[in-house]
Amino acid sequence: MVTVLRHAAQLVGVTPATQLRKAGAAQREPGVVADGAVVLRDGHIDWVGPDAALPPLPPDAVQMDVAGKVVSPGLVDSHTHLIFAGLREAEFEERLQGVSYQEITARGGGIMSTVRTVRQCSRADLKALARPRLERLLRFGVTTVEVKSGYGLTPADERKCLEVIADLDAEGPLELVPTFLGAHAVPAEYRDRRDEYLRLLIDDMLPEVARCRLAKFCDVFCETGVFSLDESEHILLRARDLGLRLKLHADELTPLGGAELAARLGAASADHLLCVTDAGIDALAAAGTVATLLPGTAFFLGVPYAPARRLIQRGVAVALASDCNPGTCPTENLPLVGAMACSQMGMLPGEVVTALTLNAAAALDRSGRVGSLAAGKQADLVVFAVPDYRHLFYHFGVNHVSCVIKRGRVVYTA
Repeated sequence: MVTVLRHAAQLVGVTPATQLRKAGAAQREPGVVADGAVVLRDGHIDWVGPDAALPPLPPDAVQMDVAGKVVSPGLVDSHTHLIFAGLREAEFEERLQGVSYQEITARGGGIMSTVRTVRQCSRADLKALARPRLERLLRFGVTTVEVKSGYGLTPADERKCLEVIADLDAEGPLELVPTFLGAHAVPAEYRDRRDEYLRLLIDDMLPEVARCRLAKFCDVFCETGVFSLDESEHILLRARDLGLRLKLHADELTPLGGAELAARLGAASADHLLCVTDAGIDALAAAGTVATLLPGTAFFLGVPYAPARRLIQRGVAVALASDCNPGTCPTENLPLVGAMACSQMGMLPGEVVTALTLNAAAALDRSGRVGSLAAGKQADLVVFAVPDYRHLFYHFGVNHVSCVIKRGRVVYTA
C-alpha cells in the first residue's frame, strides 16, 4: 500500500538516514522542506522532498492533503517510568510547603511509596493503569517510548513490570523500549543489608532479565544516598557483560560524577544532568553519549534546570524526554517539555525538534530506524496543525497534533 502526504507547509526532521544524531551547531538545523511531500510504502518511508519533485505514484495511492500543516517524525520519549500504581499528590503539596524530596524519601515516601503500591498490583492491574498514559503520549505525537521498571525491587515484581511492558508493546500502537531499573532504590527490607541487595541485583536479577530478554537497557539511579559511583559501575559492568545496553540517572541532585561514568562505560545516554560538571560535559562529548534532559522534572520540583546551552556548545548531542512518573514529573505532554526547554533552558526550536526526534532515538539506539524523515526509515510521522514548526513551542500548552501515523498506518486523528 502506498500513501502520500502532500503539500505540507513544512516537513521538519528531513535528515539523511546515515546521520544518527546531531550535536553542536548541527542540532539547531532540524531539516526543513517547504511545500513538502512524503511517500509511505509498506510501513516505511519511500521518498521525501518538495511536492513539486514528487515521483510518479501508482494509481491506487492514497493521498493525504496536509496543506498548511507541519509534518515531523514521530516523537520519541526516551525516558519514562510509566509502569506505576498510586499517586503522590500529597507529597506534591508537602514540597510546596518546604519539605524536601530527600526528607520525604527518608521517611518512606517517594519511590518506596510507589513500590509498596506496585507490589500489591497484578500484571493485569498495571496494564490497565498504563494504557491511558500511553494513549495520552500517542495523542501528543509520541510513537516510540522507553519504559523503565524500578517500582518492584524484588525479582518477581521487577519481572512482572517488565512483562507488562512487553505485553503493552505487543498491543501497540506505540513501540515500547524496555529498561531494567532494579537499581532505582534500595528497598526498605534491605535498608540495613544493602550489600545483599546489590548481590541480588548482580547475581540473580540481571542474569534473569538478560536470559529472558526482558529488557534492552539497564539503568541505575546513581546519586548520593541511592547508589554510589562504585556500586553503579559494578551493576552496569555486569549488565554490559550480559549483553544489555546502558543508561544512567546521572548528576541529578549532586555533582557525583555520573556523567563521567556513563561516558567511560559507553552508555547510550546519561539522563537528568542538572548538576553535571564541565568535566562531565567534556566526557559525554568525547564518548558520544547522548545527554537526555528532563526539564519537566526541574519545573515540577522547582529546582535549577540542566545546562542545555553549555552541553550543546561543547558538542554533546542533547535529547529531551518527559520523565513521566508519579512523584517528580506526572505528565505525558512531550511538546510542553519542549516549550520548557526553550523558555527555561535557552534551547532553540530547531534544537528541540532534534532533541525530541533524532537525538531521542539515538538515546535508545534506534536512530537507524526512527527519528527522522528519510527514505528507508520506519513510517512514523506526526501531522501538526501549525504553519511553522516553531509554533509547537511558541503556542505552548496546547495539543497541536492533527494525526499520528505508526508504521505507515494512521493510529490517531484529532
